[in-house]
Amino acid sequence: MATKLPRKDAVIIGLGWTGSILANELTDEGLDVVAIERGPWRNTATDFNAGYMQDELRYAIRKELFLRPAQSTLTFRNNAGQEALPVREFGSFLPGNGVGGAGVHWNGQNWRFLPSDFRCRSHLTERYGAKFIPQELTIQDWGVTYEEVEPYYDKFEYLTAASGKAGNIAGKIQQGGNPFEGPRSRDYPLPPLDMAYGPTLFAEAAREAGFHPFPQPASNASRSYTNPLGVQMGACSYCGFCERFGCANYSKASPQTTILPVLMRKSNFECRTESEVVRINLDRSGKRATGVTYVDAQGQEWEQPGDLVLVCAFILFNVHLLLVSKIGKPYDPKTASGTVGRNYAYQTMGGVELFFDNKNFNPFISTGAMGQCIDNFNGDNFDHSGLGFAGGAVVMANGTNARPILTRPTPPGTPRWGATWKKATTDNYLSSLYISAQGGSYAVRGNYLDLDPTYKDRLGRPLLRMTFDFPDNDIRMIHYAVDKAVEIGKIMNPRQIVPHYPAKPYSIVPYQTTHNIGGAIMGSDPSTSVVNKYLQSWDVPNVFVVGASAFPQNSGYNPTGTVGALAYKAADAIRTLYLKNEGPLVPA
Repeated sequence: MATKLPRKDAVIIGLGWTGSILANELTDEGLDVVAIERGPWRNTATDFNAGYMQDELRYAIRKELFLRPAQSTLTFRNNAGQEALPVREFGSFLPGNGVGGAGVHWNGQNWRFLPSDFRCRSHLTERYGAKFIPQELTIQDWGVTYEEVEPYYDKFEYLTAASGKAGNIAGKIQQGGNPFEGPRSRDYPLPPLDMAYGPTLFAEAAREAGFHPFPQPASNASRSYTNPLGVQMGACSYCGFCERFGCANYSKASPQTTILPVLMRKSNFECRTESEVVRINLDRSGKRATGVTYVDAQGQEWEQPGDLVLVCAFILFNVHLLLVSKIGKPYDPKTASGTVGRNYAYQTMGGVELFFDNKNFNPFISTGAMGQCIDNFNGDNFDHSGLGFAGGAVVMANGTNARPILTRPTPPGTPRWGATWKKATTDNYLSSLYISAQGGSYAVRGNYLDLDPTYKDRLGRPLLRMTFDFPDNDIRMIHYAVDKAVEIGKIMNPRQIVPHYPAKPYSIVPYQTTHNIGGAIMGSDPSTSVVNKYLQSWDVPNVFVVGASAFPQNSGYNPTGTVGALAYKAADAIRTLYLKNEGPLVPA
């Protein structure tokens, strides 16, 4: 029997980027807010201390900051004809665990999606005709435009000390920036990070090939910075310990280095850690949430009433919570009806490994987001006529680290151990360079999330089941992008060029990226989306579902910038619209 607690104005599930943003905005509005976080409290000074944070074995290999399958996992299969089995160790993607969530261990690559990304189906239809889009794709518009999201991109960038060079300010192309980006209201708050030798050579070769290189946008502060909340950040030291690590230098943006120092001082905010929300509670009508039920570290069950419920967990767990709480109609791939679990997608990764003689790239001097990129083959920035696919990839040279356990670049044919392997490691450690092609992931009817009929979690709920394989469209797209990276690589005149092309079936074992999206997608039609343009549930209007779960398909970019922008947009809608007139903000 759950013990009932005093009511709160808002209950937030998860205290990562989205939960922190919403909590800070709503407490500014005067609301009494509680955040319920499954993992432990994490603080920079005590948890990411410089005395031990640069420990590759502890954090990159043993994954100390990440969710353990014993806490929560899912089942996986490539298609509906297979039996889904539980994931016993997270590999392909790594959900965060604790306050800050994935915002603790990300690389800091802070992108804005293209204007055409938000109107994906409409844009492609207008440019190429209705028959252009492959039948397998279930891509759709977001129900919101880039122009509507732009002010919130700006707000997130200034919160997170984004370092970069604008390519388009108010419609005027800026030399040295990304000429394909949507118009922005002003430049980045900080200049780009200092550039390493490898990305510099890539940019020279890309320019020679006729492309348009620009510095990667980074929320690794290039200079010391004080954000609009008054939180100070230090300049990046290029230590190379970003991905899978917390930042001991207060340089990489995370909730800990940008928001929590302000939020945690507020008397109208409370955070309860090591507490997992079991379900969102609904009234008898099923049309209004009354709060949540959660279990604490001692196994005691609590009921937390709240007027607003904000679902801000990692995307997989946002979808799982909606399904077990019976909010929205589950998606059925056979009939293409229902919405919750629809349009799950990922990211399609490829690249080119270059081996040189007599080069010293000093790869250990790096950050999570220091590099040079080209956007010529991303999204619909190039003519797709006759290519046989939609979508694209950002191509970039952005060596994020050279940590010695996982970074052992050797040419094909090298033995995996012994004297020959040691010599190859020595010969190539400093003189290899990787050009990555990070492609979009377009939704198809057979890729989705639902509840597993067999396996249950430690709390007795059905596990989330993931059904996913790379769409044929995306395989063709990434092969095209990798071939373009090879063209640039040839200009750089390496000793050896080794392209890496992904292939079906998708494997959930090796790490690829933690850019999972979809399952609780946004849109303008309740029959094909879970939330409206403000991330408000169509079915239960006092529930907002915030995060990459809202993306109808994925771009070639990292999702965090768009996640942050949509969180600010949702917070603004709650403050200026919902609190004045509770109920649906968009007519169904």
